[in-house]
Amino acid sequence: MSVNQIVEWLAVLLILAGSIISVISAYGMIRLPDVYTRSHAATKSATLSVLACLLGAFIYFWSHDGFFSIRLILGIVFVFITAPVAGHLVCRAAYRSSVPLAEGSGEDMLKPVLFGEEATVLSELEVTIDEHEVK
Repeated sequence: MSVNQIVEWLAVLLILAGSIISVISAYGMIRLPDVYTRSHAATKSATLSVLACLLGAFIYFWSHDGFFSIRLILGIVFVFITAPVAGHLVCRAAYRSSVPLAEGSGEDMLKPVLFGEEATVLSELEVTIDEHEVK
């Protein structure tokens, strides 16, 4: 087995790992309960999967054809920079639009800072009212 074949296998393994991570990301987007955790699955693992696939393609073309693709490098940089920022902005917009957290999310420590104490008291009253309506 030559060095080129080993490098090509490394590229194939990166592309395969990226594909598997992409499937896991899609499963997380379906299964997770609210917009915040879904955005986490979409940005973190999807970014990793796209980066692994693009890096595998870059390594393959570089070793097999001797072709240094600046388009793949730009794609890697573009995805690495824009995907986490887009996920953060989606979560921020959802939070500022008062999209509720999932039930098991824990305490919301940002609400009193952004919306004041009145919003915290009102949301606790809404939860109490909703609990009584369910029963």
